[in-house]
Amino acid sequence: MKAGWLLAAGLVLAASGAIGGCSGGQRDSTYNPAMLGNPHRGRQLIVSYGCGSCHIVPGIYRARGLVGPPLYFFSRRTMIAGELPNNPDNLVKWLVNPKAVEPGTAMPAVGLNQKQAQDIAAYLETLQ
Repeated sequence: MKAGWLLAAGLVLAASGAIGGCSGGQRDSTYNPAMLGNPHRGRQLIVSYGCGSCHIVPGIYRARGLVGPPLYFFSRRTMIAGELPNNPDNLVKWLVNPKAVEPGTAMPAVGLNQKQAQDIAAYLETLQ
């Protein structure tokens, strides 16, 4: 009986150690969104490109799409599309050409240029 309890306690401790190293899918933003692009222009671009028809986008009126993932707390996410670490360069890469990152994605390339993608990325980085 005592050996079983010790084994169970050991398993709990091992699991808690493994979980303790996990960030829970969250990251700390290590850069200033304004250095990346203009979040105000990014917000306008999100509206004009209709991103809200596929995504829930906080701060965007009527952005309540359910095709893509909701973008709540985007700046805290560790991964983009489950493929790339969430950092400014990767986010811009994803926004400009999603299929180059994940060929089977439903996310379309909407024709963003580099600067537009930087502005949208800056807005997404404000979503904490």
